[in-house]
Amino acid sequence: MLRRDLLRAGLMGVALSVSAVGASAQTADGPGPNLVLEVAGAHPGRIVIDLFPDVAPQHVKRIEQLVTDHAYDGVVFHRVIDGFMAQTGDVQFGKREGDTSMAGMGGSSYPDLKAEFSDKPFERGSVGMARSSNPNSANSQFFIMFAPAPHLNGQYTVFGQVIEGMDIVDAIKKGDAARNGLVAEPDYIASATIE
Repeated sequence: MLRRDLLRAGLMGVALSVSAVGASAQTADGPGPNLVLEVAGAHPGRIVIDLFPDVAPQHVKRIEQLVTDHAYDGVVFHRVIDGFMAQTGDVQFGKREGDTSMAGMGGSSYPDLKAEFSDKPFERGSVGMARSSNPNSANSQFFIMFAPAPHLNGQYTVFGQVIEGMDIVDAIKKGDAARNGLVAEPDYIASATIE
């Protein structure tokens, strides 16, 4: 299995059985900082994610570190599976202006993180860290849920929740289901900031 890729075979199989849910994402802003993604591409817009430093402190710290480094600016949504999730954050191989053929296999120059699994469920709008089959391999990649995915509960670190712009998440260009969600000419993060 490829490093830091979101369990290709396992999640793809389950993704086919997950249907999109019309329920809206949580809208209340919690006490944590907010990650703001300005998305560019076919359907540009703003996504605001409430971060959970009380639930996943090391993961939130990593996200803040990479945002401060401007590492997410220009990174594509390389894997997007309709009715399941949109994955991005490969700061090594996912830069829009570069060769993105290896997007999904990289991370950052920082060390991998130990899992911070919790009882937070994966719901519509939940944001989790991608990893390989090793639970302690999360680094920079993350995914946003289009629909609930209870099979991920306790298996991946939840570090945030979309509180604004779920319509923008829904509009992210979808990938080819036959190619595990690989996206041709993907949408991308124009800029990421912490508020």
